[in-house]
Amino acid sequence: MEPKQHLYLVDGSAYIFRAYHRLPPLTDPEGTPVGAVYGYTTMLWKLADDLHKADGPTHLAVILDAGSHSFRNDIYADYKANRPPPPEDLVPQFPLVRDATRAFSLPCIEEAGLEADDLIASYARAATLRGWDVTIVSSDKDLMQLVGKCATGGGCVDMLDTMKNQRIDIPEVIEKFGVPPEKVGDVLALMGDAVDNVPGVYGIGPKTATKLIQDYGDLESALAAAPAMKKSKLQERLIEQADQARLSRVLVTLREDCPLPMPLDDFVLDAIPPDPLAAFLGKHGFTSLLKRLDTGTGSPSAPTQLHPAKPQVVGAGPSEGASRQPLPEWPAIDYAAYECVQTEEALQHWVARIADARLVAVDTETSMLDAMRADLAGISLALGPNDACYIPLGHGGTDMFAQRPEQVPLDLAIALLKPVLESDAVLKVGQNIKYDLNVLARHGIAMAPVDDTMIESFCLDAGRSIDGIGGGHGMDELAQRHLAHATMTFKDVCGTGKKAIPFGEVPLDRATPYAAEDADVTWRLHALLQPRLAQEAATRIYQRVDRPLIPVVAAMERHGIRVDRDRLARLSGEFAEAIKGIELDIFAEVGQDFTIGSPKQLGDILFDKLGYKGGKKGKSGQYSTDQSVLESLALQGASVATKVLEWRQLSKLRSTYTEALQAAINPDTGRVHTSYSLVGAQTGRLSSTDPNLQNIPIRTEIGRQIRECFVAEPGNVLLSADYSQIELRLAAHMADVPSLKEAFANGEDIHARTAMEMFGEVNRDTRGRAKTINFAILYGISRWGLGGRLGVPADEAQAMIDRYFERFPGIQRYIHETLETVRTCGYSQTLFGRKTWFPRITSKNQAERQGSERAAINAPIQGTSADIIKRAMARMMPALTEADLGHVRMLLQVHDELVFELPEADVPAASAVIRAVMAGAAEPAVRLDVPLGVEVGHGISWGAAH
Repeated sequence: MEPKQHLYLVDGSAYIFRAYHRLPPLTDPEGTPVGAVYGYTTMLWKLADDLHKADGPTHLAVILDAGSHSFRNDIYADYKANRPPPPEDLVPQFPLVRDATRAFSLPCIEEAGLEADDLIASYARAATLRGWDVTIVSSDKDLMQLVGKCATGGGCVDMLDTMKNQRIDIPEVIEKFGVPPEKVGDVLALMGDAVDNVPGVYGIGPKTATKLIQDYGDLESALAAAPAMKKSKLQERLIEQADQARLSRVLVTLREDCPLPMPLDDFVLDAIPPDPLAAFLGKHGFTSLLKRLDTGTGSPSAPTQLHPAKPQVVGAGPSEGASRQPLPEWPAIDYAAYECVQTEEALQHWVARIADARLVAVDTETSMLDAMRADLAGISLALGPNDACYIPLGHGGTDMFAQRPEQVPLDLAIALLKPVLESDAVLKVGQNIKYDLNVLARHGIAMAPVDDTMIESFCLDAGRSIDGIGGGHGMDELAQRHLAHATMTFKDVCGTGKKAIPFGEVPLDRATPYAAEDADVTWRLHALLQPRLAQEAATRIYQRVDRPLIPVVAAMERHGIRVDRDRLARLSGEFAEAIKGIELDIFAEVGQDFTIGSPKQLGDILFDKLGYKGGKKGKSGQYSTDQSVLESLALQGASVATKVLEWRQLSKLRSTYTEALQAAINPDTGRVHTSYSLVGAQTGRLSSTDPNLQNIPIRTEIGRQIRECFVAEPGNVLLSADYSQIELRLAAHMADVPSLKEAFANGEDIHARTAMEMFGEVNRDTRGRAKTINFAILYGISRWGLGGRLGVPADEAQAMIDRYFERFPGIQRYIHETLETVRTCGYSQTLFGRKTWFPRITSKNQAERQGSERAAINAPIQGTSADIIKRAMARMMPALTEADLGHVRMLLQVHDELVFELPEADVPAASAVIRAVMAGAAEPAVRLDVPLGVEVGHGISWGAAH
């Protein structure tokens, strides 16, 4: 029996625009623009290489649009009328793209009067009638109407989204549209398409369209049922715009009966003849691809350094281990080039351009930093250098007599932007885009897919400063570091102090350059940083760990968590009384009143009046009274130091939590919404601010009391899932310590095992010491540090460290190899490939060098732990949804713990799913030699669940 044939149809038009926006502008030796051609060539080569390895197609063809006019324009003159002309430097590349396709000896199909989608549909039908399977290489929603179509001859159609590396079959279409593929056209007809200017029914979005088709079966049935519906705007629009909906149904229907320009048998996929391809690559200066062709190493994985004209050089100096980066010859920031979009027509024009571009930089301007309470002042967009705009939406004075500038009504602007900002075919790029996700979500826009330049920078340069510019990942620093550009500041346009005004009151001639610059800079940063991810082996950590977490963390911030205001107030009062009592005890012990919070007064009391040893004065002339000094005094028996430490902790907890949490309660939701940063900790851990929920003491009674104030909504409970000793488990795996791996595999008490290995017996004292040593060693603690923690002389502490390394030689080997690697490369790596840079690891300053060494020892372990819980978070909601538990909400992430809110009846089922996801989060990327233990508890409060 002849093997089954499999035809792949590549949506070449989509490839071209993705390629154009993927790379900075490039020219060939003759000065012709070829950036899109180069990107297209690499993408096509990679597709062919991947499909060859996967034993893919027997036949393949690339389908292109022949022109802008099709038979649909004859039906509806305004079809695609709002689409702008292609970028000027892209026009000469269209014929070269066709040359590139033919250089691969692949069929390049196009036909005047027909769109690529219609040719794809017609070839798909012809192939399935012959019993062939068909895969459409695209993510176009219109083509999803064809998915699952099977002919009597046995051939069927599916899709391949190479951007997401995802197969699209009937279940994926249903997940996206809520209806099977044969009903997608009905949904599209109702919702319309602003990009293609398909009218649809005004005011009907994807959700409403889907529900109508789910309820009534198809478009005609929904329109027929409209007169009997409950009186509403929806009913009126369905009746009034029925003909418009029917017209839209015709426009979105794909023709499957087009004459085929080339017979299917001519699409047979043979080995690529090297000579035509070599000639094409050589002509256009694609030297890196030509070398790969000569060596037969397959598809390229990184962009070429192809003729970036007269590059400026920015980047890290060689002493910091960073590769210098050529800056494309982009025009300097030109504020006069930015457009202020104040009319519906101008906004529609931008929407159409975004759809064509397939990539847009997005930024929102708001009234405050709290995304859950901020008013939307406007949105800025960028499609390239200086090709940016600002859309004012909430400008004008707060006074009722203040004049408001012309601007698109907010509801209308949201309706126009929503389809393209939610389109899977358009990548949205932002700088800290999580904030923009939450602002737009409050206006009904679920923006996706997204990239984030801040996180791209973090995955590349965490811990690294470049050319003396700080190692932060904020826009101002990134613009200075990578673009040699100083951005406008917020105070430049809004002022400072008493004269400061909200952004919504800034005149548009000042607001536009400030806002549009943000989007412009973001676009440029993405064009520079995104290629580096592949070049510097950071794609894996960005794509598999950090990027998927962006919408997850945004949703957690929106959910927030309920706190009991009355309980907080009572607890704050109790803390105030306790603080006052400690103050009185301290005053009585030292014999006078003083300001305990004053370092100068406290130092004078401790070292001058009470005469304690170890006081050191700094440049200011006053004694240091930081925590380490007070802890050292406490170990010497200075009870006043112990009381001051207790006073400080209680005062901090009262101001940070019991007082601040009351003020942080959102008046609209009644919940506290913390803000998580994905770049706040150098090792990759999430950090929490406004308020910080990650520094509540874990095992103290005071910490438990504060956690008791975090409560579930009536009828629900909170569920806490916590990794058990994950960093020790990872150390056992990464250092390859057989005895520790065995102990974890057998479920033993790891601290008891360490106590037996170290001291030959297990009791409360030896287990406690073993626990301290287990954790301290992984943080590169010194003999003096360990001695201070255990209350023993430094020599005795050193003997314990030596004995630990003797019993667990793998740990010492791990520390030695890690430090050698960091000294050589400049960075450490987690098991998932996250790099953390340590530029001071070879510093001549001993304190700097030793601090870097301690951090470098711990970074791979703590970073891997952070990567694992991030992977668990990204997988959690899909797993819960699959188990019919999509209503369970993930609220908090605190180091190794996740907190959920759910009905108590769902606790058993949810616990099983949550435990399984967390336990298996490392796989399949990393297979650990130790199990990941997960402890789960629940209760009406976080304290009861923890």
